[in-house]
Amino acid sequence: MKIVFTNGVFDLLHVGHLRLLHFASLQGDWLVVAINSDASVRRIKSPNRPIIPAEERAEMLFALRCVDDVQIFDEDTPELLIRRLRPAVLVKGPSCQRTTIPGADLVESWGGRVVVPDWPIRHSTTAIVTQMRQCNG
Repeated sequence: MKIVFTNGVFDLLHVGHLRLLHFASLQGDWLVVAINSDASVRRIKSPNRPIIPAEERAEMLFALRCVDDVQIFDEDTPELLIRRLRPAVLVKGPSCQRTTIPGADLVESWGGRVVVPDWPIRHSTTAIVTQMRQCNG
């Protein structure tokens, strides 16, 4: 079975997330989506995030047909989880630079591949949150 792994905050699920998850699911047999815990999100994003608690984000993701498993991790990067699962494919969104993807070297070290789709970035949770704050100003 070819395990595909992707990770992120996935706060305020939007169409960019859905497209990435569908794309990732086509790269193998079993899609694992790892999400940052609430404490991890506060450390890497902002004390005001996440908007949606981790358990609810996980529940929404797991309800998607293309997602086979959801894991919550408390570290700032998913490298421990990647070591444990040893995915054949690591997928990250188009906003990521290949050289800065945590776990990329690990996946490639056991013969796996790293995939970053080459499509325009049109959706961002941070942009949505900013827009919402401006509207509620």
